[in-house]
Amino acid sequence: MTTPAPTASSAAAVPPVVAVAYHSGYGHTAVLAVLDAADAIVFGSPTYMGTASGAFHVFAEATSKRYTTRAWQDKLAAGFTNSGSKSGDKLHTLQFFTVLAAQHGMHWVSLGLLPGWHSTTASENDLNRLGFYLGAGAQTDTDRGPDGVHKADIATADHLGRRVAAQAAVYAAGRAAVAA
Repeated sequence: MTTPAPTASSAAAVPPVVAVAYHSGYGHTAVLAVLDAADAIVFGSPTYMGTASGAFHVFAEATSKRYTTRAWQDKLAAGFTNSGSKSGDKLHTLQFFTVLAAQHGMHWVSLGLLPGWHSTTASENDLNRLGFYLGAGAQTDTDRGPDGVHKADIATADHLGRRVAAQAAVYAAGRAAVAA
């Protein structure tokens, strides 16, 4: 008995799986098999000393077997980071994520937003208030807890998540249409 190939319309009915692999100072995702099953992986880490946290680097190194087997080939990838200062070298962390994704043969999904808070009519409450293109960048005062994350940065990260999910759905539907 053979199963018919999925059509583009049937593929669109199945939502894509988007996984988030992150380190937050409270723990990090280490269950790689879950990531293998995902259509998209979003990387996240605080920016410490100009790059992703050491814990995230340990995670990245642990993906080397996936690298050699191409387990994440053609998955979508994106990233987010947070630091105490407005810049805080967050760009370097996002670049680290893009290189990790490229090494795995993944396709990077950018934030897709123009910079916010860059004119006299703009405000710190704009999406992408810190002006990053590669992913979501957030700033939280170092003497504040998780409740101190700026609301605009949370909204920007939410935008990135919705964008990755939408792109994963398009990508899955396209893959199904090509297979049909």
